[in-house]
Formats: sequence, C-alpha cells, structure tokens
Amino acid sequence: MSLAVLYSRALTGMDAPLVTVEAHLANGLPSFTVVGLPETEVKEAKDRVRAALQNAHFEFPARRITVNLAPADLPKESGRFDLPIALGILAASGQLPPDALSDYEFAGELALTGELRPVRGALAMTLSTARDGRGFVLPRDNAAEAALVEGARVYPARSLLAVCAHLAGAEPLQRYTDGHTSTAPDYPDLAEVKGQRHAKRALEVAAAGGHSMIMVGPPGTGKTMLASRLPGILPPMTQQEALAAAAVRSLGSSGFDLASWRRRSFRAPHHTASGVALVGGGGNPRPGEISMALHGVLFLDELPEFGRQVLEVLREPLESGRITVSRAARQADFPAEFQLVAAMNPCACGFLGHYSGRCRCTPDQVARYRARISGPLLDRIDIQIEVPAVPPEDLSHAMSSESSSVIRERVTQARARMIARQGKENARIATREIEKYCTPEEKGATLLKQAISRLGLSARGYHRILKIARTIADLAGVERVAVSHVAEAIQYRRFDRA
Repeated sequence: MSLAVLYSRALTGMDAPLVTVEAHLANGLPSFTVVGLPETEVKEAKDRVRAALQNAHFEFPARRITVNLAPADLPKESGRFDLPIALGILAASGQLPPDALSDYEFAGELALTGELRPVRGALAMTLSTARDGRGFVLPRDNAAEAALVEGARVYPARSLLAVCAHLAGAEPLQRYTDGHTSTAPDYPDLAEVKGQRHAKRALEVAAAGGHSMIMVGPPGTGKTMLASRLPGILPPMTQQEALAAAAVRSLGSSGFDLASWRRRSFRAPHHTASGVALVGGGGNPRPGEISMALHGVLFLDELPEFGRQVLEVLREPLESGRITVSRAARQADFPAEFQLVAAMNPCACGFLGHYSGRCRCTPDQVARYRARISGPLLDRIDIQIEVPAVPPEDLSHAMSSESSSVIRERVTQARARMIARQGKENARIATREIEKYCTPEEKGATLLKQAISRLGLSARGYHRILKIARTIADLAGVERVAVSHVAEAIQYRRFDRA
C-alpha cells in the first residue's frame, strides 16, 4: 500500500482540532515534501523523521514522499507531528500494518535516536481525543498530564520502536492507569498577617463573591501579604475548574506541572510586562497572564507603574471573562475568569497618610499619580479599600486573626449558596439579573440612593455595590439583603482618586 492515513491534533487557542495525516509514496526521484500549511518546525520534521527511522533500523523509502496535513487551511506548528509522520511513512511503505492506525491518535516529537520527547498542550489534545473516542499515543513524559482527563485511553511510549511494536501486535503498550493522588494545596496562612482587620474582611468578601479588589496604602502595610493569601481562602477547585486551568497551563511555554494540579494560580507579573504578556498573543497566539490565572488570582503590584495602555487591555476581560486574540493569519479564544487583586501606594513617595507624617507630596502631585489609573478601569474594580500603616506598638498588641482554613469554610458555604441560587458567583451576575438576585430591603435601597448622590457613583458602581451587598448577605447566611449589608458594601467603594 502506497497511501496511509492516521490522525493527530493541532492547537488553536484552547481548541485542538483534528488533523488527518496522509502519507503517500510515489515513483520518481527521491524527495520528501510536507504540505498543509506547515510552519518551520513542522517542515524540519522530515530531517528528524529520516534520522529516527534509520537509527531505529527501519528502511527509509527512496521514493517520492508526500505528507499532507489536512485541513490545508489550518496552520500546523511544533514537533508533535513527528511521530504521526514517521508512522505514516512506515505504513505507506508496508513496514507497518495500517489496520490499527484508525483506532488511535498520535503526537510526539522525535529525537534523532527515535526516542519520544514531550510536547506542549497534551492535556488540551487529550480532551478532544477523548470526546472522539480514540486512544491517544504520546510520549511517556506527557502521560500523567493526559491521564487527568477522565475516561481517556492514554498509551505512553518511550520511543518510535515501542509504538511500532504496539501497532504490529508484538508488544502492546500498556494503557496509563496511574491515578494522580492530589494532596491539599499548601497556601500561606492569613493568620500570619497582624492587624488590618478591615482589609482581611474585604479579602473574605472578595473571595466569597469572586470580586476584584484594589488595596491602597503606604509601603510595608501588608498589601502583598494579603493578596498572596487570597488563594488559600478560596473554595477548593472543582474537577471542571481544575481541568480547565490545567489545560491552559499546558499551552504555556513551560507546560503543565503536575504538582500544581487543583492548586489555584497566583500570577504576579512585573510592572514592566507588556499588554501581550497580560492578555496573550504572538504570531501563534499563546495565553497571557490573565488566562494563566484561570480560576485563580492575578496580582498587579505597584499598579500605577504599569503602562496605561497595558492596564486598559484588562477592561474587556474583567467584564466578559474571555479574551479573543486576533492576528492577521489567525484568531484564538482563551478563557479569562480570574480574580484581579491590585495594590498601589497613595502617592508618588508612598507615605501619604502614614503615621510618621513623612509625605510632602502636594495635592496636585497626588492627583497626577492616582490619575495613572484610568477612571473606567478603576470603576470596574469591585472592592476599593485603604490599607493604612499600623504603628509598631499597635502591631505588638494585635490579636491573632482566624486561620485561612476557618475563613475558607465560610467562603465555601457562601459560594455554595450562590451556585444553588443563580449558578455562578455574585461577581458574574449579569446586569439584567441584578434586580432578581440583589434587590435590598427598602432601608437599604434608600441608603444606596443617598450614597450615589454623595459619592457620585456611576451606574456600574451602583451595580457593583449591590453585588457586594449580596455577597455579604451570603456570608451571613441570610437570603434578604439588609441595610447593614448595603452599608458595609458602600465602605468598599469609597476610594477617592482625587
């Protein structure tokens, strides 16, 4: 047989579309051509495949070889197509029986010795392969990651020879069945933060409702410590959340680390990060920090030091929970359901409001510094609080606060009430649903109207307060949003940019 057909997967954003690999051998001068919109690393596969076949003691056909990767309009990148190309040539030349090829999908980069090297995006590919009901043959180093998908038939292999022995029926590959034993993630404990009772309460509210948050205060007041402890008070990840987060991480340049399974991300990019680094991009679009923080926390420290245009790219993802990266040749859609936590100093010198009185910034300088954060972006951040400096003598008498585990239990119960009521966190309640789920009692509505007029709140700010009040009520375990819940929610929107 001079034609062989088998299957692999490409990567386009979070999707892993099916790729049909067709290998054809014809008479004529020896040549090796790969078609189907291959990128450079795929074109180089012919040299790796030739060396791997020869070093594995197979015959490399001295014929006109054409490999087609269909569909032709889908760009193909990375070395994952090495293994299916090599198997296609062997089957087309009669060195492998082609009957079993249709039952599997293949992915793996070949070393010149014929050994299989791990590939990026194994988890995303396995999700699609499992839906189509085929087995997945891939490098051994990717097996544990791929096996996280329930019901997937994963067959890890060390080398090209092992895959060929399996297809020939000589030595079948063993299906990977080792379940990953996940341990409870170890997060920093909120009890380690002395004082800042108001900020800790705001952090608990943010964790319960999935609200974004900004903390404003002098250096050394505990803003970074508080932010780093937010993942530890979030509810445990569900299986669906863990799979989605792991699939995104598997697309990153460093791949997915099995030790991070079911651990909520805490991403803290430096303020020199570009807009592409935050939202994703590149010629072949990769996920950015907001997607790598899926179902976790994105912490932006020293917020005014980020470029203004960089920060503006966060507006749409904060509202929609998704990001679409469009390039001239392709488009990729990535999830962006993350919790934004930001921190900033109150002024350029950082000591405005400090008990030492060290700040000498003029009101105009303070206004210019805070104006680095645009009003539309700030308006989209739900909770805005001040984290004041605490004198050392007060810190020494500060009582130990509750541990993260105690707070996490309350947060988990509140989150369960939200899911049972509306199927999502309060921060994700749509505008049209606010009246149904967040309407306060009469006194609370009156108080909120007064706050709108005094604080000059926008319609978005009004809705944010209602969502926060709903979260506070859920933490209290009551169904009706009372005036006390509205009053506390208003306290979380009183940051004055001027």
